[in-house]
Amino acid sequence: MSFRLAAYAVCIEDGRVLLAHYSGRSGELQWTLPGGKVEHGEDPFDAVIREVAEETGCDGVVERLLGVDSRVIPADDRLPGLPEHQNVGVFYQVRITGGRLRPEPGGDIVESVWTPIPGVTHLRRSSLVDVGLALARSLPATGHVAPVPVGGLIQH
Repeated sequence: MSFRLAAYAVCIEDGRVLLAHYSGRSGELQWTLPGGKVEHGEDPFDAVIREVAEETGCDGVVERLLGVDSRVIPADDRLPGLPEHQNVGVFYQVRITGGRLRPEPGGDIVESVWTPIPGVTHLRRSSLVDVGLALARSLPATGHVAPVPVGGLIQH
């Protein structure tokens, strides 16, 4: 099994959430939250701000920790030859303070867009989007929400 620790930004402003359009190895596009891998020795708090800047071109500040999500992606749901994968995501509420939205230079994010929250349900998206929005909406004392079922427009 492979493993990844990641940090994700939930940026909500005026009823909109900042989403990043991701083009992965399979070439399929899906929407996700700005964020990604925490580098070896890096604090997730610092990683989320770095990832927001790299992927969107914007500066941000962490306002609060929202919670943690852990999910296992079966090998059958990954590219052929890849093992089962566990992703542990640390979700932060992040406020954008400056910069200008742009594609990620040399990266997998082809655009970032402020999206009205009600419109998210109609997008092909990572389950991370639903987890982040659920954490921001409910602010659970435990920092944990129920797993998001994958299928249809919701992908791993």
